[in-house]
Amino acid sequence: MLKRELYQGGAKGNQEQATTDKVTNQIFPVWTYSYLVLLFPVFLITDYMRYKPIIILQGLSFIITWLMLLFVQGVLAMQLMEFFYGMVTATEVAYYAYIYSVVSVDHYQKVTSYCRSITLVATTVAAVFGQLLVSLAELSYFYLNAISLASLSLAFLASFFLPMPKKSMFFHKNRIPETPRGTMDQDTMSKATSINEQPRCQDDKDAAKSSVISRTLPECQSDKHQRHMLVQLYKDLKECYCTKKLLYWSLWWALATAGYNQIVNYVQVLWDNRAPPKNNNIYNGAVEAAATFLSSVTSLAVGYVKINWDLSGELALGIFSALNAGSLFLMHFTTNIWVCYASYLVFKSCYMLLITIATFQIAVNLSMERYALMFGFNNFVALVIQTIITVVVVDSRGLGLKIVTQFLIYGSYFAVIAGIFLIRSIYTIVSIKCKRDTRNFSNGPQNITEQGSETKL
Repeated sequence: MLKRELYQGGAKGNQEQATTDKVTNQIFPVWTYSYLVLLFPVFLITDYMRYKPIIILQGLSFIITWLMLLFVQGVLAMQLMEFFYGMVTATEVAYYAYIYSVVSVDHYQKVTSYCRSITLVATTVAAVFGQLLVSLAELSYFYLNAISLASLSLAFLASFFLPMPKKSMFFHKNRIPETPRGTMDQDTMSKATSINEQPRCQDDKDAAKSSVISRTLPECQSDKHQRHMLVQLYKDLKECYCTKKLLYWSLWWALATAGYNQIVNYVQVLWDNRAPPKNNNIYNGAVEAAATFLSSVTSLAVGYVKINWDLSGELALGIFSALNAGSLFLMHFTTNIWVCYASYLVFKSCYMLLITIATFQIAVNLSMERYALMFGFNNFVALVIQTIITVVVVDSRGLGLKIVTQFLIYGSYFAVIAGIFLIRSIYTIVSIKCKRDTRNFSNGPQNITEQGSETKL
């Protein structure tokens, strides 16, 4: 309900009527820009600070966002609110990274399942609860957001009681506990020297010890360790994308996620255009709940489908991306709000189905550390693409298109994605078939000769 309430609140600000065009072309793009600027540095800082401080920062940003949504008015204030919301989404990576840092590798699959299930269930319950309050109790959006603010405040307080992780995936993975200054005896210095300095000959030991005396062990190793980890991150990232299979799945991930984020960000404005709210007769919450439920069902179904994804995966990407394109075209051409609702259900279900497949295909080929790195970089690339789309299509300094026209562009965008992967899948299938035919043909004369020899004998 965030985007719809933003529109309702902005329309009342300081004698300044915020039309749909202002909300679409001037306010919403700020979220995309701030998300892009914050995502990469937050990704590195999150790991370096070991997650918990960033989780607390996310809770604080959530509270600031909802306070501004409730009590501040005007386009400029709403733009600032979108910046804080960009901070919220950029710091979201800290939550899942924190979970992985406090449990053993054996439990990664379970905690991932639990976190994803809890998120989907919470989204569904919130959407249904909000819809019931609006439709039956005729509660205003102000009070819905007040309820959200109270919930977020409780979550913010709970974040202070989370245990502080002792390790992280990259920067603190192999760090040695700090030794207080002035408490290192001769034996401790010798051990620290042998482990960390590793002198090549006996003559270097005295110099190594004096270096340890002049500064503590963590200070000696900190800069070198951080540089080493950054270089290692680059090497890991390079190796991840050297595999063609991972490269193509990541390409779809980035392209589709950019389009999906754009649709989710602006679909409520389209619904408002198709069916302006009258007497609270809107069902956006119910539709979002249904879409989330269907998405969870399709995501769960992936685990029970036995398909050779190496052969048919790209074909599935092409087919379901084509369905997404068709649903977006339908949203553009229809004027019926119920058709828009149904199209959104199809779109979100197809995307969640494919992103689950893509996540699985990438995860089975990588360690958890590299998976986290690839996940972050894929989302960063998706955000860059989304920013380009926003600048060109949405922003008032670009084309500044109407919301209905935007969905025509989004449909065309997914049609291009579908075309890329359908062509790629056809090429893959034909190549495999040609290789089999060539292999059979090359083995044919040999089989005939062997059969002839056996006949003569």
